[in-house]
Amino acid sequence: MIFSTIVDYSHGILIEKYRYNRQRAKLILLSSIVINLGLLCFFKYTDFFIQNINMLLNTNFSYLGLPLPIGISFYTFQTMSYTIDIYLDKSPVQKNIISFGTYVALFPQLIAGPIVQYNTIAHQLNNRKENISQFSQGIDKFVVGLGKKVLLANNIGMLWDEIQGLPINEITVFTAWLGIIAFSFQIYFDFSGYSDMAIGLGKIFGFDFLENFNYPYISQSITEFWRRWHISLGSWFRDYVYIPLGGNRVGLLKLFRNIAIVWFLTGFWHGASWNFILWGIYFGVILVFEKSFLLKVLSKVHPIIRHIYALFLILIGWVLFSFENIFTGLEYLKIMLGFERLPIYDQRFLYYFTSYSIVLILLILCSTPILKMVLDLLKKKSKRLEGVVLQLSLLLIMIFSIAYLVDSTYNPFLYFRF
Repeated sequence: MIFSTIVDYSHGILIEKYRYNRQRAKLILLSSIVINLGLLCFFKYTDFFIQNINMLLNTNFSYLGLPLPIGISFYTFQTMSYTIDIYLDKSPVQKNIISFGTYVALFPQLIAGPIVQYNTIAHQLNNRKENISQFSQGIDKFVVGLGKKVLLANNIGMLWDEIQGLPINEITVFTAWLGIIAFSFQIYFDFSGYSDMAIGLGKIFGFDFLENFNYPYISQSITEFWRRWHISLGSWFRDYVYIPLGGNRVGLLKLFRNIAIVWFLTGFWHGASWNFILWGIYFGVILVFEKSFLLKVLSKVHPIIRHIYALFLILIGWVLFSFENIFTGLEYLKIMLGFERLPIYDQRFLYYFTSYSIVLILLILCSTPILKMVLDLLKKKSKRLEGVVLQLSLLLIMIFSIAYLVDSTYNPFLYFRF
């Protein structure tokens, strides 16, 4: 991290120095990108490449077994955004290495996102102001994120772990669907929970990070889903890969090429495994279809049909994402779709469903803006009443979260995989 900080700090100053010599500035930018991606690929993907070379060429190269530096996927993209923004004249150069180091090592979002582009907080690094109101908002946001992670994601994650651990021939159709629904809730509330905690901690210290999730499961198309899910990652690829390639202001074939490149890279960013690449390609293909004709078709059908369409494809995508062994994932998918001639349901499914029914209802409720709408209605009637209800709710979330963390040994860190 210190090396990345020094490299991009110095590259930023050099780009600014040779701003009017575009050829030299471009070479300096290229140097920064090569060093950053080289570090990321070396630590994250070397063993993946060795594994595939051994399989293809029947060789026996030894794995390096390198530990993955914590946060490297996030701070690499952040430091790259800095040098690119300097080159494109979107942000002023940062001449104070302590301020730039603060940006790189910003602990609230360092290991779990969101990916903070330099231009969004360039001014705040040296000119932010802390106040009691913002501090209070930060605590509120943090507690909401803590509740999402600890009370929602962890609880439904236990169900997914149980179902995922069953022998594949003992999983019924309904159990398979229940399992992947559980995983979809776990990954959403885990990721958005960490993002909310990071945004809350940022506010406490005077930083305003952009929202990273916006109720993605209410989407009515995959295009809409990716505008609402992991917004900072999508924005990064849009601003630094998709638009430089020409975006959608090109011919149809080049548009498809741009989408293919972005979604291959999006999948590969998540991890050194073929299932992530397949997951990225899967969504890339759907988005090509939607941009070609499907969105026009969907606009003519009922919103409920559009919602079912989106959720079905999202759940299929989570199967590809959750199983690093592609063949196991495909077997699971075949069970879900009824191709394995296994029972529709059994007593185990009924047990899981009844045991987790209250949690599932709560998860569905919290995946929509309903609770926010209720608070807004209370605010219209009485701002004082809304404040009391909100603060009591946050206090209960905090108490229950602490009680859960003290009592439970189950607290997985999903982001560690990426």
